[in-house]
Amino acid sequence: MLKKQRVEFILNKLNELYPEQPIPLSHKDSYTLLVAVLLSAQCTDERVNQVTPALFGKADNPFDMCRVPVETIYNIIRPCGLAPKKSKAISTLSQILVDQYQGVVPEDMWALEQLPGVGHKTASVVMSQAFGHPAFPVDTHIHRLAQRWGLSKGKNVVQTEKDLKRLFPKENWNSLHLQIIYYGREYCSARGCDGRRCEICTTCYPNRTKAFIANKA
Repeated sequence: MLKKQRVEFILNKLNELYPEQPIPLSHKDSYTLLVAVLLSAQCTDERVNQVTPALFGKADNPFDMCRVPVETIYNIIRPCGLAPKKSKAISTLSQILVDQYQGVVPEDMWALEQLPGVGHKTASVVMSQAFGHPAFPVDTHIHRLAQRWGLSKGKNVVQTEKDLKRLFPKENWNSLHLQIIYYGREYCSARGCDGRRCEICTTCYPNRTKAFIANKA
């Protein structure tokens, strides 16, 4: 199967399986989404959703959050991992939003990436899911699946993102990001598929005989 054919098949299959793409992180606005995505680094969405009700019960906006002691934030978000770094980032970025943006999350990729604890992937998620701008956030799982499916040979998430943006229409980027995540969790997880089990893998590479090993992000 040629790459163009793989792209078409994958797009059709994901649209068939996931015509709707609810955002997996519980939030109510761009600020709570920003904090939730920050917390999701090296942590499951499920765990984040267990933690954020208590955190947002204390403060669900930057004006209130920057007044919450960092230690209090730390104690709440501790189950998410990397709590010392994340708690300081949440506190500091909240103060920056108050001081520089009147408490409003900026609708700008560059400005988001300057906030503490907010990398390119987090900023991309906020731009796409909070503001509706075309973006293709790539995490380590999407990076791995893109290689399994023959969409990229990127050695890092930056190159994989460029490859996926080049292959898929811009109007599909936001939905595809979520669809790939959902498919990966349900059918093509690290343990559930080694490149020879799920429908996308077996359709794209029916003659694959050995487990596929992806480049690490």
